[in-house]
Amino acid sequence: MDHLDRLRCFTAVADTQSFAAAARRLGCSAPAATRAIAALEQRLGVQLFQRSTRSVRLTEAGERFVVDCRRILGDLDASEAAAVGAQAEPTGLLSLTAPSMFGRLHVAPLAAAFLQQHARIRLKLLLVDRVVSLLDEAQDLAVRIAHLPDSGLIAVPVGAMRRVVVGSPDYLARAGEPGSPRDLVEHRIIASYFDGQSMTPWRFRDGPQALSPTLMVNDNAAGIAAAESGVGLARCQIYQAADAVREGRLRIVLADHERPAAPVHLVHAAGRRVPASLRLLLDFMAERLRAQPVLGGDAFLREDHRPVSTPNGS
Repeated sequence: MDHLDRLRCFTAVADTQSFAAAARRLGCSAPAATRAIAALEQRLGVQLFQRSTRSVRLTEAGERFVVDCRRILGDLDASEAAAVGAQAEPTGLLSLTAPSMFGRLHVAPLAAAFLQQHARIRLKLLLVDRVVSLLDEAQDLAVRIAHLPDSGLIAVPVGAMRRVVVGSPDYLARAGEPGSPRDLVEHRIIASYFDGQSMTPWRFRDGPQALSPTLMVNDNAAGIAAAESGVGLARCQIYQAADAVREGRLRIVLADHERPAAPVHLVHAAGRRVPASLRLLLDFMAERLRAQPVLGGDAFLREDHRPVSTPNGS
């Protein structure tokens, strides 16, 4: 194999986590694929894979290198297609990450629709409730629901997300509706925690409110379900409770005290040129996420629990 073929072999092994599967994809033998990776590692002077009898995993150096390899090979394929005037269908594997519940409800269905339109592209979804490093974890695209720090990443805005406090009608009839965040100390609180952390203060327009939770859960859906059953008040992003609010199983309280809706972005690594397959995915996701009512920011599900139009009708 020449150097370019070794790079293609490297990305195939990274995608499949198997020398044999990569060899089948490339139409060569498994020993040939093994020799190609060994030659590439010798050329670079670094180990690209951790090998065992049961698995093949990228090393830290390999995870960084595979991002550049995919970009370079994608650019090369696009350039060759342009040179011959071909309108080739983009191919390859793309990795997309998003928060767990948002991913299940709003990203996974769009991913399925995207694959229906682009049969030669493959997708890998990573749905987790933590900030995923695109570079360290070889992710091409991420959904971020937060104010973003300055970084070398490119952020494409797709909407904004309210964070709300909700309770069941039954609970509010028993406990009363809080008039201000200070009243929450008299209520039963359902709090979320992750990675062993304790509850952080709930933040409102006028500042944080420290609370002592009645129930702590490490799963957002479980917290919403507990609120629906009348355990107490929960705080969540609006998409997590939108159906329950529309159907009257939950009510939003303290709406006038909410902080401004958090921006939602699609984030990808900066580069000289975005590969054609990633550009397709980015444009597809951005267009359809912008059409999602839950990303309508402060206007979504206000006091009357219906989408609110601005004075100009937009």
